[in-house]
Amino acid sequence: MVTVLSVGGSIVAPDAPDTDFLSSFVSLVKTWLAEDSSRKLILVIGGGGPARAYQKAFKAVSPNGADDSADWIGIMATRLNAQLVKAAFGDLCPADVVYDPTAVDVFAGRVMVAAGWKPGFSTDNDAVLLAERFSGKRVVNLSNIAKVYTDDPRVNPEAKPIDSISWEDFRKIVGDEWVPGKNVPFDPIASMHAQKAKIQVVCAAGRDIDNLRAILDDKPFTGTVIG
Repeated sequence: MVTVLSVGGSIVAPDAPDTDFLSSFVSLVKTWLAEDSSRKLILVIGGGGPARAYQKAFKAVSPNGADDSADWIGIMATRLNAQLVKAAFGDLCPADVVYDPTAVDVFAGRVMVAAGWKPGFSTDNDAVLLAERFSGKRVVNLSNIAKVYTDDPRVNPEAKPIDSISWEDFRKIVGDEWVPGKNVPFDPIASMHAQKAKIQVVCAAGRDIDNLRAILDDKPFTGTVIG
């Protein structure tokens, strides 16, 4: 039984690595895995603050630089964060960090950690590809927001939280174009892929460890179900 978590860089490393969150997260995962030997977990790690900081620096020194270059900078940040997470799981994660989600065939150990692959989409899309590859029916997208809203609540005070939404309606909110560093609940390219593959996505607040436990246990939780 494979569960896929897309762990946003905004909670792994909002500016620098959040060791309090990582300690709680690793402890929860280890406990959850120990309760059932059939459980396996794929963690796809985002770039967070370091990615945005370096992308901002790139735009400052090269205002007309290519989006591919900005994407590669963000990808390298995801790989650094992923190495940290892999190391935290020790023997539970014996394989190298996955960079290409289409090239991995064997799930060694109990935890697989993946990072950014190539320009054109975010780690959300890598999570969808890995879910599809290992017969996962759901991706849990953990970020710094508890639910998806009808609009950006920081800009529109009339924005309303959403409990569940179809892929068609969700894609009307996020659009179909990927922009490096763009802050959306779920990557537009990943959304198109998930809709096609009939994969459900749950968006929830990653730092709420009790809520994450409820999601993993298929109990009532706070979040948005897409699909």
